Amino acid sequence: MAPLLTFAFCIASLALVGLSSAAPPEINNKTYEYIVVGSGPGGGPLAANLARAGHSVLLLEAGDNQTENLNVSQWFNFNAAGNDPATRWDFFVKHSNDAAREARYLHRTWRKTDGAFYVGIDPPAGAKPLGIYYPRAGTLGGCAMHNGCLTMNPNDVDWNDIAETTGDESWSAENMRKYLLKLEKAHYNSTSVHGHDGWLDTTMLDSGYAGFEDARELTTLAAQAAGYKVSDTTSLLTRDMNGNQPNRDNLVGPFGGVSHINPNGRRSSPGYYVRDTVALNKYPLTLALDTLATKVIFRSTGTNSHKKAVGVEYLQGKSLYSADPRSSPNATGVSGKVYASREVILSGGAFNTPQLLLLSGIGPRRHLEKFKIPIVADLPGVDQQVADNYEAGILSLASRPVSVGQNIFPNFFKSSVGKIRDIYMWCGNFAFEGFWPGFPNTPASNFTSDYGPREYECALVHMNPRSQSGTIELQSTNPRDVPVINMNFFKEGEEEDLTAIYEGVEWVRSWLGKVDGGEGGLAPFEELHPCKGTIGKQNCTVATQKRYIKEQAYSHHASSSARIGADGDRFAVLDSAFRVRKVAGLRAVDASSFPKVPGGFPVLPTMMISEKATDVILQGLADEE
Repeated sequence: MAPLLTFAFCIASLALVGLSSAAPPEINNKTYEYIVVGSGPGGGPLAANLARAGHSVLLLEAGDNQTENLNVSQWFNFNAAGNDPATRWDFFVKHSNDAAREARYLHRTWRKTDGAFYVGIDPPAGAKPLGIYYPRAGTLGGCAMHNGCLTMNPNDVDWNDIAETTGDESWSAENMRKYLLKLEKAHYNSTSVHGHDGWLDTTMLDSGYAGFEDARELTTLAAQAAGYKVSDTTSLLTRDMNGNQPNRDNLVGPFGGVSHINPNGRRSSPGYYVRDTVALNKYPLTLALDTLATKVIFRSTGTNSHKKAVGVEYLQGKSLYSADPRSSPNATGVSGKVYASREVILSGGAFNTPQLLLLSGIGPRRHLEKFKIPIVADLPGVDQQVADNYEAGILSLASRPVSVGQNIFPNFFKSSVGKIRDIYMWCGNFAFEGFWPGFPNTPASNFTSDYGPREYECALVHMNPRSQSGTIELQSTNPRDVPVINMNFFKEGEEEDLTAIYEGVEWVRSWLGKVDGGEGGLAPFEELHPCKGTIGKQNCTVATQKRYIKEQAYSHHASSSARIGADGDRFAVLDSAFRVRKVAGLRAVDASSFPKVPGGFPVLPTMMISEKATDVILQGLADEE
């Protein structure tokens, strides 16, 4: 994948020409019906939808507009987008409190004395540990502007569990599907009903089956390993992963991969939906870029003890948040206040929404008192129970170059410890071992290359992990400082989660071991990890492999840091209508809202809850009339 990264950065300078560099609009002391903080998959669609319904909306975005940056707009450049200083925010996290375990993480990042990054376990003298790189995006459209565009409706049980937990049947999988149909503009054939008039283009990726002999062999073997016949392979590769098939939570084997890109290969995302809504110049949507929300403003209502959110304090200026690689402590920004006559809605994402809540006096009493922040609402769940998918992979080198093009094919797998399918994977001619500055190119190559044309990987995402113990804490009361994040990987349910991932790896080995090993064939495959050696002839113990998975797992799908829950749940920050408890006029709508990680990729479900929040808010207004 190195050529893509190199090519993308070569063309980036061309793409940046013509991007909007206009100063943010004058918003200080103005009043709007709604203020939405964050333009990603949660906030962007919600702001555009409310404006299209006729309500005045101010959308605050700390980043700028990179919608015409070719690293962003051309979806196959997603690794370049993730490394582009114009779009990325650099977070560094811990996976545990075990210092020795953290030191064994192969892609740990350090800051060298010259200011450059070092990635590895043998840093040069004087280098300071930063932690494990966790990619985020600070730009119009949020993380949907640098992701791989995989678009997955979670398993039905993920939605049904929210309905059962809260007693709110509007969260059922059957009802939530209507929001998928509402937002999507599907460009592929399916046996299931889909939407074709929404703002989000979706297409089905080519598996390479028709054009590449290697792809045919590999996908056919995977289909057989999942219990299907050879003749089933072509139909499996167009099977709709976002369909509403009976018993869909237990359907395994190859699927067609759905992505939020249009038929011309251009990324489709909330960033474009917001941009286009503003450009029409007929809806009351004000977009304030380069505007960092720093605190929610509250006032006493006089009717009860709950305070009401009435506005937001902010700083305006470029690259003010310290996670932005272009940030400078010397750039102080211009402060201001803006007001909402109806509601403030936080959609900063799983890290920044809880940070803003804490800075505003909403969170655990002991956390707020530590920083001498006046308490508005004592909500213990704001910085606790952060969840994430575990990600891993089985990376091998074939005996000759793998010819599948740039195509991938997805699979679902059900482990022996899963009640439903619990592993999603995508396989192809790539190498992906996690995230670090310069990923996916190897640190050993000085970030200029990968493992070459023989590389073949199945990357795994463990859905519905049992551990949900991550924490997000303030570093200081300075809103420009990134929070301190500990994902607490495998703190709970370690054996079951490691077993699920290990069995997924073993399943891949089961069919890679059957690849043609004759003259000119792809086999044998030399596995690089998690068990080095010729596939079928390795001698690694299960315990050794599980230890490798535990120490080298990575992630980038954080959720649940301000989660929805039942009324009696002391860790529930939100009710089922996204309202922040113990205050009025404040909601949170983004990945932080989910009670647990939604499926394998949170981008689509977050867009779906954005549509649901639109309905909830508009219906509430209708009920008032």
